[in-house]
Amino acid sequence: MPQRKRKQQPPPVTGMSSTPEKRGARYASFREFYPFYLGEHANRTSRRLHVSGTLLALALAAVAMASGRLRLLWAVPVAGYAFAWVGHYFFEKNRPATFAHPLYSLCGDFTMLYEVLTGRIRW
Repeated sequence: MPQRKRKQQPPPVTGMSSTPEKRGARYASFREFYPFYLGEHANRTSRRLHVSGTLLALALAAVAMASGRLRLLWAVPVAGYAFAWVGHYFFEKNRPATFAHPLYSLCGDFTMLYEVLTGRIRW
């Protein structure tokens, strides 16, 4: 009797990144980084949380500056990152790019916000 071939299972993903081979990659420019960033934000709920957090952070910064209540500025990164990290840990199931690429990640947040607001990325 012929032996049945077993379906080969993909190897388990290690770590929390959905693209582990790119996690530690070095990027020469934001243009190179942004496709990776978008791949880490494929989940619609996660994108919504990111956009909400970024908008809240911008609103807090504007209120703090306009009112002269500069003590509110401590809440800007807290508001932005809290929403984003909930999206990563509970919906994307990956590690935020902020840890490996903080400046590119921040630029990615604002670029994604712009693209959502202009309709280039689905809300």
